[in-house]
Amino acid sequence: MSSRLYEARLARVVAHIHDHLDDELDLNRLAEVACLSPYHWHRIYHAFYGETAAATVRRLRLHRAANELLQGSVPIDSIAERAGYSSVQAFSRAFQASYRMAPGQFRSAGGASMFMSLDETRSGDTAMHQVDIRTQRGFTVAAMEHRGSYMNIGRAFEMLFHWLATRGLVDPRARSLGIYFDDPAAVAEDELRSMACCELFGPDAVKFEAPVSRVEVAGGEFAVLTHVGPYAQLCFAYQWLYGEWLPKSGRETGEAPVFEVYVSDPKETAPADLVTEIWLPLKESV
Repeated sequence: MSSRLYEARLARVVAHIHDHLDDELDLNRLAEVACLSPYHWHRIYHAFYGETAAATVRRLRLHRAANELLQGSVPIDSIAERAGYSSVQAFSRAFQASYRMAPGQFRSAGGASMFMSLDETRSGDTAMHQVDIRTQRGFTVAAMEHRGSYMNIGRAFEMLFHWLATRGLVDPRARSLGIYFDDPAAVAEDELRSMACCELFGPDAVKFEAPVSRVEVAGGEFAVLTHVGPYAQLCFAYQWLYGEWLPKSGRETGEAPVFEVYVSDPKETAPADLVTEIWLPLKESV
């Protein structure tokens, strides 16, 4: 069997995991989804993705739990149960191993308080507030549309990279980025529009077909905020960038949408160490 066929079959497994995150992990059912032998499919999955299917489920459930901790008031024991843990203690151990703080601490100290006003920033705390002005030439990406919560765009990324891999279009130089068109505070969650993207190199003759399209990202000047930490904290980084940095910068936003560049691979990097760049387009300074 060719690698393209394996990629296609494993793509169905990834999609199934994203769509059934609350279900019990059934290895035999996943083998059926993959149309592969139950004795071998999980080894193939591990070889392709660098983590087991169980690790994928655990990572995605903790990612969702981190967002629930920051975005709402759902009791921690309910979040722990939804994440698949039989006790708050087991959930806390797993969460702290990945996020380097207990769930309660993450809820109280892992959010907006990390992005205090610059006037309140203590000496040595400015790393979270590093903004660089960069000039970027326009570039081309392969893009897959996502509609709904920005926190669930991971499914679109998985499908996009399967599409690229089966066509031999994955380049080690390529950046992964997400383009975000709407303000989550102003648009209903199920109507939020975004794109999972991968930078393209090489010939322009690549044939695109739904659900993947070619998109040109405009160049220009950008304010780039580098964030280190879980994706669930990015909403607070945006609040600080727009509410604190922008009014004091003397700059105006450009016409293009904001995008994020994902410097780290979440499969290989602990959430506390994930590096994400937020690229805010700017009007040219006069």
